[in-house]
Amino acid sequence: MRHMVLIMLKCNLKILNKLFLSALLISGLISCNEKKAADETPKPDTQMTIMSLDPGHFHAGLIHKSMYPDVDSTVYVFAPEGEELKEYMARIAAYNNREEAPTAWNLQVVTGDDYLQKMIDTKPGEVMVVAGKNDRKIDYISAAINNDIHVYADKPLVINTAGFQKLKQAFAAAEEKDLLLYDIMTERFEISTILQRELSMIPAVFGELEKGTKDNPAITKVSVHHFFKYVSGQPLIRPEWFFDTKIEGTGLVDVTTHLVDLVQWEAFPEVILDTADVEMLDAKLEATALTADQYKLVTGKDAPFGEKETLDVFANGEMDYTLKGVHAKVSVKWAFQAPEGTADTHYSIMRGTKANLIIRQGEAENYKTVLYVKLLADQSAELEKAVKETLQSNYPGIGLEKLSSGEYKIIVPEAYAVGHEAHFAQVTENFLKFYKEKGMPAWEVPNMIVKYYTTTLADSKASK
Repeated sequence: MRHMVLIMLKCNLKILNKLFLSALLISGLISCNEKKAADETPKPDTQMTIMSLDPGHFHAGLIHKSMYPDVDSTVYVFAPEGEELKEYMARIAAYNNREEAPTAWNLQVVTGDDYLQKMIDTKPGEVMVVAGKNDRKIDYISAAINNDIHVYADKPLVINTAGFQKLKQAFAAAEEKDLLLYDIMTERFEISTILQRELSMIPAVFGELEKGTKDNPAITKVSVHHFFKYVSGQPLIRPEWFFDTKIEGTGLVDVTTHLVDLVQWEAFPEVILDTADVEMLDAKLEATALTADQYKLVTGKDAPFGEKETLDVFANGEMDYTLKGVHAKVSVKWAFQAPEGTADTHYSIMRGTKANLIIRQGEAENYKTVLYVKLLADQSAELEKAVKETLQSNYPGIGLEKLSSGEYKIIVPEAYAVGHEAHFAQVTENFLKFYKEKGMPAWEVPNMIVKYYTTTLADSKASK
C-alpha cells in the first residue's frame, strides 16, 4: 500500500513537525475515496497544478513563498522520506503561518522509494517542479517529458557532458510533444543587470560591444558565495550531498549556469545561438577547504573526516571562452561564511566602444548591486537622455548621479531591489505566461542548450 500523507499546512510549525514524524510511521492516511474526492474538486481551466518531485534543495520551497492566481493551492509532493522532505514541508509551513501576507498552500505528500513512478502513474498535476540532487535531475526531467508532463526546474539541469546529451534529447522530445522545459534563471530579474542590459542596447551611450581578448574580455562576471547563510531569516542547513561534486556538480556547472546565461542574455539579446558559436579557451577548478566544525555547522551532521582534516570542495570555477567571437570570462568563488556585515557579492562589466557598464556589490554599495557607467567619450547628454526617456519610462524613479571619480551611478529606488528570494516568484510568473501562451520565445530553448553546452564543456576541459 502506498505511503501517503495528507498535510493541510494551516497549522503552526510545531504541530506540523509532530504530524510529520507520526505520519512516517503510519500508512494509508488517505483512503481511495478521500483521494478521489480531492481529485474531483473542480478548478478553473486556467489553473495549473504543481507536482514537486524530490524537493531536496531549498529553492523548491522558495517557489512557494508567494501565491499565484493561476496555480492551484494544492501541491502534490512525491519524495523519499527523510530530512530533506521535512525541511521542505517546514519551509512551506513557515510561509503559511507568517504574519505578513501568509500563503495558503496545501500539500499532499506521497512517500516511498518509488516516488517517481508514483508521480508518473497518478499524474495529479500538469507541471513537475524539481530542485534537488543535480546528478539525477536530468533523469527526472526525461521521465516527466516522456510522460507528457511540463518541467519547471532549478538550475543546473545537467552537470556533465553525458547529462548534456540526455538534455538535448529531452528538449527534442518536449518540442515534439508541445511541452515546456524551462530552467529557473532568477538573475535575469535583478534590477542592476536589467539596466545594464538595457543601456548596452542604446548605441548612443554604449556604442557596440567590444570583441575583447582573453586578458581583457568584453564581458566579465564574477560571483562570490558562501556555504553558510540565512534564508527567509533562518540559518540554511545544507544537505551533505551539497558538498559532493559528483552529485552537486563542480564550480563550473552550478552557479556558473546563471553567469553564462547572463552573458548570452546581455551580449546577444533575443539572438538564437548555436553550440558552434562557443569556443572554450581555458577552464579551471579550485577547492574550498571545510573544517570538521564548519561541516557540522552547515549540515547539522558530524563530519565524515577527522577533526584535523579538511574536506576539499571543488566549488570554485573559472572559464574563458568566446561566444560569436566575443571574449567572456565567468568566475565563481565560494567561501564558508561572509565576514560580519558583509554578504555574497557580484561583479560584472560590459565593455562597449563608447562606455563601460559596471556592476559592483561591495562595501561601498552596502553589499547591494549598483550599476555604474564609465563614459569613454563625451556623451553625457546622450546618457542623461537615455535615463530619462528609456529607463524611466520602463522603471519610474530611476535616476543618475555623477561621481567625483568621473563615473555615473544609476540610482534605483529601493522598491526595485526586491532580493534574490523574491526573484523566484518573478521567474514563476514568467513560466506561467509561457504556460498560458503554450510556448516560449524562439531563442529560449536553443540558448538553454548552448548554455549547458558551455558549462559542461568547461567542466570537461578543467577535469582533464
